[in-house]
Amino acid sequence: MANGYLDMQLLRFTTAGSVDDGKSTLIGRLLYDSKSIFEDQLEAVEQASKSRGNEDVNLALLTDGLKAEREQGITIDVAYRYFATPKRKFIIADTPGHIQYTRNMVTGASTADLAIILIDARHGVMEQTIRHSYIATLLGISRIVVCVNKMDLVDFSKDVFDKIIADYKEMSKHLDIPDTDFIPISAKNGDNVVNKSDNTAWYTGKPLLEYLETVEIKKSENQDFRMAVQYVVRPISDKFADFRGYAGRIAQGFLHIGDKIKVLPSGTVSTVKGIFSGAQELSEAQEGESVNITLNDDIDISRGDFLVSDNTTLPKVDNQFVINICWFNSSPMQIRKKYIVRHATQEVQGLFTAIDFKVDISTQEKIHDVNELQLNDIAQVQLKTANPLVFESYKQNKVLGSLIFVDPFSFETVGAGMII
Repeated sequence: MANGYLDMQLLRFTTAGSVDDGKSTLIGRLLYDSKSIFEDQLEAVEQASKSRGNEDVNLALLTDGLKAEREQGITIDVAYRYFATPKRKFIIADTPGHIQYTRNMVTGASTADLAIILIDARHGVMEQTIRHSYIATLLGISRIVVCVNKMDLVDFSKDVFDKIIADYKEMSKHLDIPDTDFIPISAKNGDNVVNKSDNTAWYTGKPLLEYLETVEIKKSENQDFRMAVQYVVRPISDKFADFRGYAGRIAQGFLHIGDKIKVLPSGTVSTVKGIFSGAQELSEAQEGESVNITLNDDIDISRGDFLVSDNTTLPKVDNQFVINICWFNSSPMQIRKKYIVRHATQEVQGLFTAIDFKVDISTQEKIHDVNELQLNDIAQVQLKTANPLVFESYKQNKVLGSLIFVDPFSFETVGAGMII
């Protein structure tokens, strides 16, 4: 399997921007112009557009699925959409623009390779632009494309476009944004979305879809094998009397029969005897694939353990962490209160021992002397767990670096953390 196989076949991206910047319309335009919607879907949207009094087909309705969203004309939940072209497959997360739905954007952007940030050409860089750019960098998204939308409402002015580029670059000096590109578009009319527009003859770059089909996404340079054990497979069958497999989804790297692996946290070493996908036996597997692995040694392994490449770049094992956290719940996050901590396939008890600081995302100012976190707050905190976890920083590996926090009484998800 070639190293670039997943990169060329699937691109996960998220859209973000201020309210009414046109995120849902842009996604609707991508789906419509790439012929990725069914006739009955289009008919339903046409009828809904007429009932709302829209003169043209409102393509935003292709993604705004909740009744409340359709009534208000905004995006509240995260809407996932799937489409494909001959060059690539895509998973889109359409995330909310309202500040009170910051948690939804964190959820939608957490698995994205790329972020599309929309800016209304009439309004330029706004507070939400800064907020969404900051969250994208916090979540380790390696590339951002800024789509300056509604160019038709500023007469496709190159000066307006150039000023927004300059303002965004000035703003982003304070953020850790690795790669940024800019495209002038009109999502409503389709300019530079799927096809190049005659209205922007001064723009020499690619239209958005071609950009998405060809953009290279940087993956982690560390390709060492990582897999959390989800289930120990012991069939009750005479045919497989001695079978013991370890099932899970490969979080990073490649695996081959004969590879030397280490079990963490125990530190026991063995070699790979077999790799299975269902009933099919494989000679190798790679990141993103769900497999069942057998080893040459009979080892005590259970759900929550990690199988990793046995070399010098091993993950860490500890029960104390510094993390960035986004608080999802209306009940405040409290120091010393016990929460359930979900990490990969493991659950442990944990508590926050300190809040280092909260971040004012609009200014990136660090606010100290904070005793609790409110809904949508983002902060750096200290965490201690009852049992040690196998982990790497979120920037190194999103699976090993991600934490979910659950209230032990209501079992609601109350926060998400990224290990620093």
